[in-house]
Order: sequence, then structure tokens, then C-alpha cells
Amino acid sequence: MESILLLVILVVLILMGAPVGFTLILIPVVYILITDAAPLILIPSQMFSAIDAVPLTAIPFFMLTGELMTSATITDRLVTLSQRLIGRMRGSMAQANVLVSMFFAGMNGSVVADTATVGSLLMPAMKKAGYPAAFAAGITAVSSTIGGIIPPSIMMIVLANAGGISVGALFAGGIIPGIMIGGLLMVINYFLAVKNNYERSQEPFSWGAVYTAGKQASFALLIPIVLVGAVVGGIAGVVEAGALTATIALLVGLFVYRTINWDNCKGAFVRAFRNSALVFIIIAASGPFSWLLTSLGAIAELEEWLLSYAHNPFLFALVLVIFIYLLGMVMDSAANIIIVGPVIIDVMVKAGYPDVQAALVCVVGFLIGSVTPPLGVAYFTAAAIAKARLEKVALAMLPYLVALFFLLFLLVVIPDFTMWLPGIMGFTS
Repeated sequence: MESILLLVILVVLILMGAPVGFTLILIPVVYILITDAAPLILIPSQMFSAIDAVPLTAIPFFMLTGELMTSATITDRLVTLSQRLIGRMRGSMAQANVLVSMFFAGMNGSVVADTATVGSLLMPAMKKAGYPAAFAAGITAVSSTIGGIIPPSIMMIVLANAGGISVGALFAGGIIPGIMIGGLLMVINYFLAVKNNYERSQEPFSWGAVYTAGKQASFALLIPIVLVGAVVGGIAGVVEAGALTATIALLVGLFVYRTINWDNCKGAFVRAFRNSALVFIIIAASGPFSWLLTSLGAIAELEEWLLSYAHNPFLFALVLVIFIYLLGMVMDSAANIIIVGPVIIDVMVKAGYPDVQAALVCVVGFLIGSVTPPLGVAYFTAAAIAKARLEKVALAMLPYLVALFFLLFLLVVIPDFTMWLPGIMGFTS
């Protein structure tokens, strides 16, 4: 009963606008002061333990890579390449929105960064081309989930650290689900574009135009190849690979494209480390909150409840997906992945699933939560950029969210979607 009350308080505080990190720290502090269950020194101790891991230092490098890409107009080149690949397909700008998110995902690893960067570039143009503001915001927010699934993924690093899983295995396993999500969104885009008679590009598909755009974006495309290849191939650790790709992004901007100057370089560093600090605050704050849930028996009760459905694989998958979706609607995705992610991994492993598959189900499911109303941060970000009403954006996202619900279900019941690539790369026996 105590644990349920604490979770209700947490959700209410977040709905009232309290910062997630502050709320996660406040609740265990107040609980200790009232009950004297432990010395207060436990709070900073648990916070330090939560961030005391070398792989987490890769997060600022991924953040910096994304910021440097934007400053160096690398993202603009990716947009052009995406548009050339789409050609005159109906709803071409919406399709390019998804495709550029897939490219951008391979360089940044952040849902919010994807939403802000791609949204700022494409949403004004989509609105000008006749797309409703709510639709432009909706597809931008939903496609941004790919930013945390196609490697590199900041949340994969965080969950791998919490669950003791290979980062390389998660990176390899995230490639197929990320591509599947992108393809699914583009199929829905096409049907909606035909139904609503949305625009199509005036420029037909041309291999020559694709080659020219690809050549101009070649250095940008080098970044995910170096990063993912180094980590998955075991050539470098995730921290070293992150530092390498940030360096490549900086050198490309300075000496190849020559679009980075001192001012925007300084701004990129400031934004990257500020955004990294926000992530680290949530990770640190999750330490005391996880301790509190464990000490109250909430973690054990959650495991027992989920395992009670394990006798029926179909029912277990359905309950698990519904639980992840509902929790994603009311909790921050980072907090969910850090606090609940290890529990779900443990439950799925006990039910006979591989730990890599379990971790990827958590990452995909809770990142979908980052765009679901009422608390999805990408949902708010996209609506703000498009200047669209939140309820209209939520309605526009509905067909995509329903489709992603079924895709997440498939990731649970069909292990090959997440385990095939890790298997052939030698991450699993």
C-alpha cells in the first residue's frame, strides 16, 4: 500500500510540472525524515552509486555529436538526401521526416534531440506545404523514437549499465527494430497522405540526384558507420567510440564543410553538456527512489505479479506491453528505463526470454512512452515547435501509436527481431 501511495504521489507531482529528478529525490528524503527508516546520508550515497559507471560517460559525447552535426549543417544534408531518396512519393515530406530521423538516429541517440532538430528543419516546411500543424508535430514526435532505438542509443547505454548487459549486443539488436519502426511509420504515412491528398515532391526520383546528395552527406554518413562498427565489432568501447565520433563531427564541421565557427562551436558544447547534466540528474535521482521501492517490497511485488502470467506466453506478452505503455504515459521514459527496466529484464529472463531481447523491449516500449500523452516530452516538444494544440497532436499520433503497440507485442513474441543480429555477430551463444 505504501509503495502504491508513493507512486501516485510521484505521478501527481510530475503532472503538476515538478522536475522529474527533483521529485525522485524528494520522495525518499521525505519518507526517511518521516519514518527514520535509514540515515539521510544514504540519499547522496545512492545517487553517487547510480552514476558511478564508466559507460555512462559516453552520454555527453553522443549529445555533443548531435549538437555539432546541427551546427555544421550536417542535418541539412541528411534532409536533402532523404528527400532525394523519397522522390515523388505521395506525402514525400512526411516520408522524408521519418527517413531523416533514421539517419539522425545513427549519430545522436536521443529522442528529444531528434524531435527538436528534425522538427525545426521540417515542420515549418511541412506546414507551408499544406500539412496540418498537428500532423506535422505528430509524425515528427513519433519518428523521433527511432533516435533512441537505432544505435547509438543513450537509453541503451543506461539500461546496459543497470542490467549488466553488453552495450554492443544491445546496439546490434536495436538495428532491426529501428528499421521496422521506420518502415511501419512510412507505410502509415502513405495511406494517410493518399487519404488526405497530401503533397508530393515535384522532383522525380533520380539516381543521379541521390548520388549527388549522398556524396555531399558522405562524411555525415561516416559517423554512424564508425560508431556502431567500432562498438559492435569490439574495436572500441562505447566511451572511446563516442569520443571518436564527436571528434569526427567537429573536424568535418571545421575543415570539410567549414560551417562551424567559434560561436556555434561554443554553443554546441554548452547545449550538449547542459542536456547531459539533465540526463545524469535523473539517473542519480533514480538511485534513492529505486532503493525506496526495493525496501518497501514494491519491486518484488511487481515481479511476482508479472510472473503470474508467464504460464501463457501470449497473455504474458500482452500484459507486459500494456503495462509498459500505461507506465510510459505517466512517467518519464528515462526514469522508467532506469527504475523499472531492470525489473522487467529480470522478469523476462525468469520467464525464459534472453536478456538482450528483454532490454530492447524495455527501451523500445518506454521510448514510445516519450511521445505518448499526457507526459511525453517529445510530444510536448513537437507540439511547441509546430505551435499546435496538444489534443490535436495526440489525435494525429493515434494511428501510429496503435501500430507501434502491435509492433512492440511482436518484439516480445518473436525473438528473432531482436536476437538475430546479436546472434550472428557472436554476442549470444
